[in-house]
Amino acid sequence: MGRIEELPDDFDESLDLNKEPIFTPPAAKEPSFLPSGETPFGIKQDALPREKSTTPAMPPAMESVKSHTADEIIALMNQTPLFMTDVDKALQAEGENVQLDAIRALQNEGTRADNAQRFRENGNEFAKTKQWKDAKECYTKGISTLTMDNNWEEPEDPKVEAQRLREVEEAEQIEADIGVENYRSTTLDCAATLKLNPKNVKAFYRSAAALLALDKVVEADDACMRGLHLDKSNQPLQTLSKKIATRRAELDKIAARKRAEEEHAQKVRLTLSTALRAREITVRETAQPPDMEDAVMKLSPDPLSAESTIVFPCVLLYPMHAQSDFIKEFAETDTIAHHLKYILPLPWDTKGEYTIGSVDCYIETANGGMIKPGKKVSLLAILSGGKVEIVDGLVRINVVPTKMAGKWIAEMKARKNA
Repeated sequence: MGRIEELPDDFDESLDLNKEPIFTPPAAKEPSFLPSGETPFGIKQDALPREKSTTPAMPPAMESVKSHTADEIIALMNQTPLFMTDVDKALQAEGENVQLDAIRALQNEGTRADNAQRFRENGNEFAKTKQWKDAKECYTKGISTLTMDNNWEEPEDPKVEAQRLREVEEAEQIEADIGVENYRSTTLDCAATLKLNPKNVKAFYRSAAALLALDKVVEADDACMRGLHLDKSNQPLQTLSKKIATRRAELDKIAARKRAEEEHAQKVRLTLSTALRAREITVRETAQPPDMEDAVMKLSPDPLSAESTIVFPCVLLYPMHAQSDFIKEFAETDTIAHHLKYILPLPWDTKGEYTIGSVDCYIETANGGMIKPGKKVSLLAILSGGKVEIVDGLVRINVVPTKMAGKWIAEMKARKNA
C-alpha cells in the first residue's frame, strides 16, 4: 500500500524523483592523527614512482611513507620521543631535536631543590600506600638530583636554596631504604645524614629502628637514647625505646637458655667419654660421619651418670647378598643373638640361608683384622679391651652364612693385601 508524504518548504522542485539518484563518494580525508596537509615524515618527490596522470593521487600521509625506505622510516621514528631508543641517534645532523629539547626543558623546570623535593614528595605518596619499590626509586632519584649535572633554573636566593637542598638530602638519605627491609643500608644512610646534621632526631629514630630489626639492641638503644637526649618528649622514640627494652629482655632469655643447653651438652659428652674410658672401649670420629638422624651413642636412662647403660647404634651387614639392617639402640648388655631372634628370618632370604644356627658374625678390629665373637656374648665383652674400634659411634657387625664364611674371609684378606 502506497503512502503520501508532505514535502518540506525548501524542497528543490527541479529534482526528478522518478530517476535514480547519483552517488558521489566523499573526498578522502587526512588521517585524524595529523593536521590537515601535514605528513609524518615529509615527501621525497624524487623517490616516488612516475605514474600515469590517470592514476588517482595517494593521500599525502601515504605518499610520505612510500617515498622513504624502511631504514629511513626507522631513523625518523627514532627522532620522535614516543619511539625513541637512543638519545644520540635521536639528534639530527645539526645535533638538534626540537621535540627532545622540549621534553628536556620540562624535565629541568625549576631549581635543583624543586626537583629533589618533587621526587621526595612522590616517594612519600608511594610510601603511604606501601608501594615500597616505587618509593625507593623516587627517593634514590631525589638523592641523585642533588649531585647530577643539569641545566637547572637559577634560584632567587642561593642561601635558601642551599638550606632546602640540605634538608632534602638529610630526609632522602634516611628514607631511601626504609620499607624495603634494607636495614643495613638504612643505618649507613642515617650515619651519612648525621654527619650533615648531628641534631637530626629523625635520623636517630630511623637508625635505631633499623638496628632493632637487625637485633643489634645495644646499638639501637644507643641511637634511641641519643635521639631522646635531643628531644625528650618525642613520642615515636619513647615507644621505640620500650620495644628495644622488651627485645633486649627476650634476647637475654634466649642467650641464657642456649648457654644452659651448651653446658648440659658438654656435661653429657664428658660423662659419656668417662664411661667409655672406664669400659676400655675405643672410639674414633671421621671427617664425614654417616647421617643417623637421632640415633646416637648415649648413656641411658641418665645421660649424666657414668653408671648408666651405654647404648650404640648398630648396623648388621650381609656382605654376601649386599643387604643390611639398622638397629637404633643396641645396649652394651645385649647379645647379637638377642637381636637376631626378631630380625631373622630375612624377607629376601628365599633359600633360608640365614638362621641363628647357620650364620657366623664378624667384627673388624682396629688394625683391619677380623674377630669372630660368639652370638651369646654381650656387646660390652666384645668391645672392651681396645681390640675393636667404634667409628663415628656406629657398631658394624657382618653376618655371613657359615657355609660361605671361608669364601668371604678369603676375599677380605685379598682386598686387605691389595
